[in-house]
Amino acid sequence: MTDDRTMTDNSEADDLSRTFAALADPTRRAILARLAEGEASVTELAEPFAMSLPAISKHLKVLERAGLITRGQHAQWRPCRLEAAPLGAATDWLDRYRKFWDARFDRLDEHLRRTQQKDTP
Repeated sequence: MTDDRTMTDNSEADDLSRTFAALADPTRRAILARLAEGEASVTELAEPFAMSLPAISKHLKVLERAGLITRGQHAQWRPCRLEAAPLGAATDWLDRYRKFWDARFDRLDEHLRRTQQKDTP
């Protein structure tokens, strides 16, 4: 198993850092959740939030820099769309640690089972 300190390609670690930084904000996570349903304009994305369009645009720029969204242009409409690849990379990274914790919990379960067997007459 490799970690961020031993990655040969630092750009992968940088991409992961940008992804997690973008996901750290609840507004950006809500925007991504909305875009998982389909394309939307900035105005549509801003509707559920009590903030200005420039504030929403700043969030969109963070998401765009992280590669989590792209913005298109169809005539006057500039739809935003979800780009899932960075989420896949983050999931893969987290999955390594899920396996670690699963193994730990399996050992704990085994320890508890042995302890309970000793305590049972």
